[in-house]
Amino acid sequence: MTYCVGMMLDRGLVLMSDTRTNSGVDNISTFRKMFTFCVPGERIITLMTAGNLATTQSVISQLEERNKVPGDRHPSILEAPTMFQVAGEVGRLVRRVIEGPGEFPDPGEGPQAEGARFSASIIVAGQIRGMEPRLFLIYPEGNFIEASFDTPFFQIGETKYGRPILLRGYDRAMGFEDAVKLVMVSFDSTLAANLSVGLPLDLLVIERDRFVPHHQRRIGVDDPYFRSISRGWSEALRKAFQSLPAYDMATDTDVTTPA
Repeated sequence: MTYCVGMMLDRGLVLMSDTRTNSGVDNISTFRKMFTFCVPGERIITLMTAGNLATTQSVISQLEERNKVPGDRHPSILEAPTMFQVAGEVGRLVRRVIEGPGEFPDPGEGPQAEGARFSASIIVAGQIRGMEPRLFLIYPEGNFIEASFDTPFFQIGETKYGRPILLRGYDRAMGFEDAVKLVMVSFDSTLAANLSVGLPLDLLVIERDRFVPHHQRRIGVDDPYFRSISRGWSEALRKAFQSLPAYDMATDTDVTTPA
């Protein structure tokens, strides 16, 4: 499984993904799930992937090949005029890879016949010069939605453990430093609850109108800042729990006596 977060801020975008993939407890590997395509001074586009590894790797590989030899039939995302069209092209490619056109003459024999095994979802984030930074969530069917003031961040993969942290702590006006800290807490909560998400983590910060990575790093097991975040968050939760009013067993209760 995986966990990826893409967050919109007034200053730009904050993105983070884990790197764990597994096909059972005895087959755990590390694969990059964040991919950035950049034309300095003109555009920066980042994709984060979740789902079947063969499917997502095929999508990324085909995008990379198109960037090398662009054409009308297979357009490059580095030449798309808007981020909306970038998201549309990625969505079409996801659907095409999952359905496997031309490879399986019988509709019941293609990858889609295997159901969820071949599903994939992708977060697309970035900015093209002269336009606003944008954030999209691509579904396995190829359709997509865009982040907004009502939905300012997207998650894919194991989303449930880290979502409450983001909902309580997010502020669109927050600085990059606080946003990174918030995302790290979200990841720490997910790591503690689900073994299918694991270190190292990839972090990318995209500042509005810069068109190159503002900050980029890989966070490993021994990263001192992430370890301090994990330790500090655990201690803060314990202190917060202990500070809550004690439950009084002598208060009015509705005790039902067994018949």
